[in-house]
Amino acid sequence: METSIELSQEVGSAPACEALGVPRASFYRVREKAAAKTIGVIAAPSEAKRSQAPVVSMRALSEGERQTVMETLNSERFMDQAPREVYASLLDDGQYLCSVRTMYRILEEAGEVRERRDQLRHPAYQKPELLAEAPNEVWSWDITKLLGPVKWSSYCLYVMMDIFSRYVVGWMVAEGESDELAEKLIAETCDKQQIEPGSLTLHADRGSSMKSKLVAQLLVDLGVTKTHSRPHVSNDNPFSEAQFKTLKYRPEFPTRFGSLQDARSFCREFFAWYNDEHHHTGIGLLTPKIVHYGEAPQVIAARDRVLRVAYEAHPERFVKGLPTAPRLPAAVWINPPAKTEAVPETVPLIVTV
Repeated sequence: METSIELSQEVGSAPACEALGVPRASFYRVREKAAAKTIGVIAAPSEAKRSQAPVVSMRALSEGERQTVMETLNSERFMDQAPREVYASLLDDGQYLCSVRTMYRILEEAGEVRERRDQLRHPAYQKPELLAEAPNEVWSWDITKLLGPVKWSSYCLYVMMDIFSRYVVGWMVAEGESDELAEKLIAETCDKQQIEPGSLTLHADRGSSMKSKLVAQLLVDLGVTKTHSRPHVSNDNPFSEAQFKTLKYRPEFPTRFGSLQDARSFCREFFAWYNDEHHHTGIGLLTPKIVHYGEAPQVIAARDRVLRVAYEAHPERFVKGLPTAPRLPAAVWINPPAKTEAVPETVPLIVTV
């Protein structure tokens, strides 16, 4: 490096670095250190620069002038007025202390600038992390609107589903949303599914019916744990949202329903198809009914036998070897933990219906 420094004095820095194959950044750094030792500078130039006292602008107010501004702003006359009002009033009185921005700067340095209005402090909502390894461990429920026969009319569809099997365990169409109807649906569904106290978690968003005291008290009486999504986070309730999408994207789903009875009739046929016939990709192309009532092992074994027969007949058509039927996920999560080591071994979940 010393050779490059000597050569640079004759031919210049860039040609010297290029001729000797030395990076220019390294050359400049070594040359700067050598110059610092020569003149006896111990600290680096950047450190020496930081150690210098800040330069005060010649336009800055003196300490006495700043104190006068503070006393004026905090005086009985101006204590409840904004700096712009104070600035305008002083000009009308034939007096100028400083600009409006300087007033704000002085107030900010004194800690006297803040929002005067009462501000809502949002709590830190905890992300729900729910695990289901079998049916009737975690249910998800929500309410959606079905358009009625005329403008501004609609009906409320309540749907409660098991997230492990995707089985719709209970549903109801009503003219409106109410705590009493939600309580009735939950009570009847838990009784139909024979839910034991302490065995079920019921997850929902933060709608008025979901957070009502009537529903909360019912869940306490039934021994059901309740959880809620975070505000404005639809991903916290993905199974209900996906199920509503399947409902409303069906080819026969109408733009409007002619009556309440019409909506109930449509939903009765839809949920019969959804539970008994719909092959769900998230549960190994099985129907929700098969998974919910424990028939999945037999169905998967039968599918494997069919695939084995096909493989034995034409093995050349299966380049990856003996095929197997899609498996059922060992567990289903709503918001799995970030640390993968804490998560049980599962088949990757695809939330589709």
